[in-house]
Amino acid sequence: MIANIWNTAYPVIIAILFFELIIVIHEGGHFIAARLCGVKVNEFAIGMGPKLFSFKKGDTVYSLRLILFGGYCAMEGEDEDSDDEHAFSNKSVIKRIFIVVAGAMMNLLLGLVITSIIVSSDNLVGTTQIARFDDGARSAQVLQSGDTIKSIDGMRVFTSTDISTGLTRSPDDTLDMVIERDGKQKELSVKFDTETLEGKQYIKMDFWIYGTEKTVKSVIKESFMQWLSYARMVFLSVHDLIDGRYGVSDLSGPVGAVDIVSKSVKMSGTAMLRIMALLTINVGLFNLFPIPALDGWRLFLLIFEGIFRKKLPSKWEWAINGAGLILLLGLMALITFSDITKLIK
Repeated sequence: MIANIWNTAYPVIIAILFFELIIVIHEGGHFIAARLCGVKVNEFAIGMGPKLFSFKKGDTVYSLRLILFGGYCAMEGEDEDSDDEHAFSNKSVIKRIFIVVAGAMMNLLLGLVITSIIVSSDNLVGTTQIARFDDGARSAQVLQSGDTIKSIDGMRVFTSTDISTGLTRSPDDTLDMVIERDGKQKELSVKFDTETLEGKQYIKMDFWIYGTEKTVKSVIKESFMQWLSYARMVFLSVHDLIDGRYGVSDLSGPVGAVDIVSKSVKMSGTAMLRIMALLTINVGLFNLFPIPALDGWRLFLLIFEGIFRKKLPSKWEWAINGAGLILLLGLMALITFSDITKLIK
């Protein structure tokens, strides 16, 4: 009984702790940048809600709060004017930009660290060259062993991850592929078998790719390229959402993401790390989008201030931030409801 409870609980606990790590890393980026720029930090909190424990060092209160799903770095003069010379609002535009983007940069750096761990732990470094096919592979009617995949449905392929992404994004069983064979590039139309998962149709990858021996140079290069592949997934997802390929019901919020991470924990360490890398890179990039109430919107306002030498009127800034926050909270509520509905089903 206890073992069953633990087997169910520990993946969820790991998922929650990882999300808290993403938040702490993000807010820690703001904190470090603020201190480097001489900005006073009033409180650095891990978690949200009632305070469990705190201590003060210098001008900053460090606290641990009850709900371990959040956190913040509260800077002097962050959202209002202040007479303190160490206030955020009294620093130069360049310093404020550095502080604002530091959180997202730390998330992206965490993603690079995780991809490096993934690549380093593999026995070989993956390529984009086909090694062999599964028995009865439908794609073998067109593709051959030794083919190097260059693009899938117009999407350039640089890593093995890109191959998986290209296959996943296809709306049907046929892909337009560009491959290199015997030193020449060929355009091919390739049909695959499909499978249905949670009501969605996906292409079954019926071939294997070559791997090469690891060297320091190849591991560093592949880690960076995999990081770029995950980053591109974020932009492709936004494109597909705008294009109508996916709907709001396909999005996942914190509840859905915890479920996904907890499932990956049960699968394997590598699966878990891949999901974690994608999530932290997603958080880093999404925070830089110019959406009101996110870091990207504040970055946009700072760039505006730097170019035109004047700030957006406070009443307009508050109104836009308020409207953006309401829309984001409404979207999150809708997505969370969808996540819970999926879990119940």
